[in-house]
Amino acid sequence: MTFSRRSILATLGAAALLAGCGSTPTQPAAPVAATPTPVPLRHVKIALALGGGAARGFAHIGVIKALEAQGIVPDIVVGTSAGSVVGALYASGYNGFQLQKIALDMDETTISDWAIPFFSKAPGVLKGEALQTYVNKAVHNQPIEKLKIPFGAVATDLKTGKPILFRRGNTGMAVRASSSVPGVFQPVVISGRSYVDGGLVAPVPVRFAKEMGAEFIIAVNISSATEAQATASSVDVLMQTFTIMGQRLNQYELKDADVVITPALGTMGSADFTGRNLAVLAGEQAAAGVMADLKARLKAKQGTPAPLSAAR
Repeated sequence: MTFSRRSILATLGAAALLAGCGSTPTQPAAPVAATPTPVPLRHVKIALALGGGAARGFAHIGVIKALEAQGIVPDIVVGTSAGSVVGALYASGYNGFQLQKIALDMDETTISDWAIPFFSKAPGVLKGEALQTYVNKAVHNQPIEKLKIPFGAVATDLKTGKPILFRRGNTGMAVRASSSVPGVFQPVVISGRSYVDGGLVAPVPVRFAKEMGAEFIIAVNISSATEAQATASSVDVLMQTFTIMGQRLNQYELKDADVVITPALGTMGSADFTGRNLAVLAGEQAAAGVMADLKARLKAKQGTPAPLSAAR
C-alpha cells in the first residue's frame, strides 16, 4: 500500500497528540492568599464623667492633661460638684495646661461668699453666688448649650430627691447647684425649685454620660476612703457622710464605665486648696497608669459596628 506524504504527516501528528494526552498533567499554581482588608476604625463617642470631691477636684485637671497628651479628647463632658466646675471650664474651650494655670492662680476667697446666719433664713454658710459669678466669667457668660463640648451638670432636687441633669441655661448657676453641699452652701432656686449637690445622687455621673449618648465612658473617681477623712469639725463630719453615701452609690455607678481613673489623693481634705498642685500631679499619674488599658479598650470599641441608636 502506498502512503502519501500528507497521510504520513497526519499519522505522526495524531500519534504526538495521543502521547501528549497520556503525559502527567501540569499541576495548577497554588492560590495566592488574599490580604485581609483592615477593618476601618469608626469614631466612638467618648465621655468624661468627673466626680465630686471639693478641693480634690483639682485632680481632674491632671487627668485631662494626660488624656490630651495621648490625643484623647472627649465628645461629652458631664460633672458632679467639683467635677462640674472643672468640666464646665474644660467644655468651654480651656485645655489642660490652661486649666492648671487657672487652678494655681485661683484665690479660694473669690468663690467664697459668707452668709451671716442671723440675717439669712436660708440654710448654709456660703451663698454660692460668688462661685456662679466666677464660672460665668471664666466661660465668657456662655450658656451650657453654647459650650464647645456638650456638657451636663448633675444636681439634686431638694424636695423630691431626684437627680437633674442641666444641659441648657446659665452655666454658672448649674455648676453652683451641682456644687451646693447641704449645710455648707445655700440651696439654689431655679424655676421655683431648690437644688443641692449632685453628689447625693450621682457622685460620679456615669449613667448621665450614657444618657447624653456616650459609647465609651472614662470615669474619674476622686472620693476618699472613709478612714482617710478627718472628723474634727462639723464640716468634716458632713463630708464624711457624703463619702459614705458616695461609696455605696459608686458601687452601682462605676461598673458601667469602660475605664475608671482613681487618683491617689491620700488624706487630702475636701477644703485643702494648698494641695492643688499635688492633686493635679496625682491625676496625671493615675491616668498614665491606666493609659495602655484605656487605649486598648477604646481601639476594641472602635473596631465594632456602631449600635443602632448611634447609627441612625
